Amino acid sequence: MLRRFVMITLCAAALALMLAACVATPTPVTVIEKETVVVKETVEVVKEVTKEVTKEVVVTPTPVTMRPQVLRWSIEGINELVSIDPPKASDSQGILAVNMLFAGLVRLDGELRVTPDGATSWTVSPDGLTYTFKLRSGLAFSDGTPATADDVVFSLTRALNPATGGWTGPFYLSNIVGSDDVTSGASSTLTGVKAVDASTVEIKIKQPSAFFLKQLTFAGGFIVPEAKVTANPANWTDSPIGTGPFKLKEWKHNQALILEPNPYYWNGPIQVTELQMPFFQDSETAFQLYRTGGLDIMGSQQNGVPAARLAEVSDLPDFRAASSFAVRYIGFNNMLPPFDNVKVRQAFARAIDKQALATKVLGGSVRPSDRILPGGLPGSELPIKGLTFDAAAAKQLLADAGFANGKGLPPIAFSYGVEGDNERVVTFLQEQWKQNLGVQITLEPLELATFSERLNTTYQHPEQGIQMYFSIWGADYPDPQNFISQQLRTDVGNNNGHWSNAAFDKLVDEADVIVGNDSKRMTLYNQAEQLAVDEVGWLPLFNPTLNVLMRPYVSGFVFTGQGITVPDWSAVRGKTQ
Repeated sequence: MLRRFVMITLCAAALALMLAACVATPTPVTVIEKETVVVKETVEVVKEVTKEVTKEVVVTPTPVTMRPQVLRWSIEGINELVSIDPPKASDSQGILAVNMLFAGLVRLDGELRVTPDGATSWTVSPDGLTYTFKLRSGLAFSDGTPATADDVVFSLTRALNPATGGWTGPFYLSNIVGSDDVTSGASSTLTGVKAVDASTVEIKIKQPSAFFLKQLTFAGGFIVPEAKVTANPANWTDSPIGTGPFKLKEWKHNQALILEPNPYYWNGPIQVTELQMPFFQDSETAFQLYRTGGLDIMGSQQNGVPAARLAEVSDLPDFRAASSFAVRYIGFNNMLPPFDNVKVRQAFARAIDKQALATKVLGGSVRPSDRILPGGLPGSELPIKGLTFDAAAAKQLLADAGFANGKGLPPIAFSYGVEGDNERVVTFLQEQWKQNLGVQITLEPLELATFSERLNTTYQHPEQGIQMYFSIWGADYPDPQNFISQQLRTDVGNNNGHWSNAAFDKLVDEADVIVGNDSKRMTLYNQAEQLAVDEVGWLPLFNPTLNVLMRPYVSGFVFTGQGITVPDWSAVRGKTQ
C-alpha cells in the first residue's frame, strides 16, 4: 500500500517552523469465514447435529512509523531476477528478493536456529514422522487476506508440482509422504500434508529427519496465496502478495525492485518505509555507487566487495565481514572423457596452488580449502585429508592415466559464469594446469542464466553437457546434508557432474535418517565427504568471505555463515528522510 505523507503546519508561534509527517493508516480488513462445528441438541434423545457457523475475523494492520526511512541495498551479479515466485527462484539473488516478500511456517533466527514464523508452534510425533503446526493468529498476506492452512497445503503441493517449473520443492520437500506422486505427475494431491482446520497443518514425512524443519525455512516451503495464484497462474507475481515483511511497490525490470512494508506482517511494524534493491551485473559498479553515497548496503552472501577493493575499505567502520557457508569449487562431467578417469581428476586437483590463489589472486579475501564443508558448518570440526598441491604428484597421476604431459587429452573447455572475480580465478587456474601439467584448456565465459541452463543440460543430458566448470554452492540451510547428500549422492538433482560411489551413497543414506544422535550423523557425513574428496566428486578451492559495506546508521542485521540475517525486521533502521 502506497504511503501518503501529509505535511501539517503547526500554528503555534513557538512551533511555527516545525513539520510533522503523518502516515495514512491502512484500513482493517474484515473477512467472513465459515466453519463447520458439531453441537448436541436435546430432543427425545441426545443427537449430534452439524451446523455451519459464520464468524467475522478482523485482520488489523500494524501501525507504522511517523517518519520515512529508506534502505538502499544492492543485488550484485545480475541484470534481472529470474523469478520472485518462491519455488522458482533459482539463485542467491532471487532467493534474497523472495525472502523480502514471502515467508514460511518457520525461519532461522540470528543464531541459525529454527524459530516460529507463520506457525507460532509445532509438535512432533514420538516416531518423528508427523509434524503438526499451529498457524499464528491473524496471519495474513500483504493485502490483508488471511493466510490459512489451505494455503499451506496448496503451497507445498505447488512447489513439488513439475508444472510449476521450480527445483527447490522436489529437492527439499521430497521427504513428505506423497511427494513422489506429485513430482512424477501421477497425482495432484500431496497426501502427506493436511489442513486439520483453518489454523492447523499436519505434515507427514517418509523417514525421520534431523534437518526437515531447516528445509522448511527455504523458499520452496514458503506460503503463497492459493486464490491469487490459481486465478492468474502465469502472471500472479506481477502483483504478488506474501506473508513476508515487505510487499512489491514496483519491479523495474532489468533495473531494480522497489519494496514497501507489509502492513499486515505479524512481526511489524516495519520502520523502513521503502526498500530499494537495484541490480548490478558487476560488483565494481555497485562498489562505486556505494562510495558516492548511492547505497546503504553493498553485498550479500555470494557477492560483495570486490577483492581488489578490500585493502581500501577493510579499516572503515562501514566494512563487515564473516566466514560464509559456501564453497567455490570445480565440477567435472564424469560421463565425458577425460574426466571419467579418476586419476585425471586427481591430477587436476593436485596441480593447483590454492594458497597462491587465495593470497595473490584474491588478496586474502577467501580461505583456501581442500574439503567440501565450509568452516563453521556442523560437521566441519571433523578432519578431512585433502588432495594438497603437489605438482610432481599431479604430473605422475596424469601419466598414470595415460596422458603424460597432457599428450592424448581431448580438447578441454572450462565453463564459468561471468560475475565478480570469476575471470581472475579461472585465468589463474588455466595457467596452473598449463604450467604444472602441460595441459592447455580453453575458457568458456557465460552469462549466469546461460551458465545455469548449461548445468541443467549437463545433468539431464551429460553427453551434451559441459566438461568442467567453476561454480559455487552456498548453504540453503545450515546442515551438512545440504552439502553432502544433496549434492553428490548418485543421481540427486544437484549432482550435475554425475559422480557416483556406492559406499558414499550408503553412508549418506544412513546419516540422513539419524535423529537425536548428531555425533554419529556427523561422523557418517565426514566419512562420505572423505570419499568424495579422494575421488574428486567436487574439487573444492576456497570458502568465500561475506564482505559487505553497510552505513553506520543501518541497524538490525546479523552477519552469519548463512549470509545477512534479519532476526527482527521491526528493529531494522535505514536512513531517515
